[in-house]
Amino acid sequence: MTSSKKINFTPILIIFFSVIILSKSVKALDVEPGLWAHIPVERHFIGMGYVKTEADILFDPTLKLEDVEMDMDTWVAKYIYSFESFGKSSRIDITQGYQEGHWKGLLDGAYAETTRNGPSDSFIRYAISLYGAPPLKSGDYVAYRRKQDGETIVGAGLAVRLPTGDYDKDLLINLGQNRFAFRPQLGIEHNRGPWTFEATSEVAFYTSNNEFYNGNRLEQDPTLTLGASAEYTYRPGLRGTIGFAYDYGGETSVNDARNDDRKQNVGWSASISYPLGPTSGVKFAWVKTETQESTGLDSESFVFAIVTSF
Repeated sequence: MTSSKKINFTPILIIFFSVIILSKSVKALDVEPGLWAHIPVERHFIGMGYVKTEADILFDPTLKLEDVEMDMDTWVAKYIYSFESFGKSSRIDITQGYQEGHWKGLLDGAYAETTRNGPSDSFIRYAISLYGAPPLKSGDYVAYRRKQDGETIVGAGLAVRLPTGDYDKDLLINLGQNRFAFRPQLGIEHNRGPWTFEATSEVAFYTSNNEFYNGNRLEQDPTLTLGASAEYTYRPGLRGTIGFAYDYGGETSVNDARNDDRKQNVGWSASISYPLGPTSGVKFAWVKTETQESTGLDSESFVFAIVTSF
């Protein structure tokens, strides 16, 4: 399967949902480390997850690629550290994955397939609470939360995708992207009683890949992603969540020649969390994405994650 056009097998919605699912999979000290959640400072969260993804990929007919299917196994490790910076609650998230993928389909009418395995690109994220969520250590934090009937938090963050994944300039299909992506984020969370609502917006800006397939240079327009979730806590540690996300943009060009490959995807997720102890838990989730363009990717993922804190 070869071509001079950009083929994106790992849309941002899958990454977006996977990171949210893994980071929200533990109930520790009566708090969830979601993207904008109020958590006590000087706490560590360590998570491991597995994502099984199956997808149908729709290509531009000129590429002569038809009936392409992808089967991807992803193992994810995530670390979160909460701390105080600039007098505000802050956190650092580090995420690393390892993937094994298999693609099959018709190339110019003939059956073709290929496999890839290796590390995916790494992600690092810094976030800070702009409103609400005062920086408190565990004891003061518990006392503070007991007095709150509800809380609204506004936060900002910057996530960076690092070009650490497996990449070969002589191959079109790669697990890594061989470029940086900078994703400034703005979000809000409101919780009252058993309900927690969260919304996040981000814009991804990409650097150029100057070692794209066949000696070309790949550039990509920014991508806007919007996401929202609603969560209900049945009892401490037992929660159900539904989510929705949408992304738009990201048209690519190769050697300044524009490709007609604008991205527009929608995604849904549903999950349930269950406690294993006071500071650990597991989560099972389902994620579905669909392209709204004539080209793109329709995927379905199943996620298992386990997280502990100390």
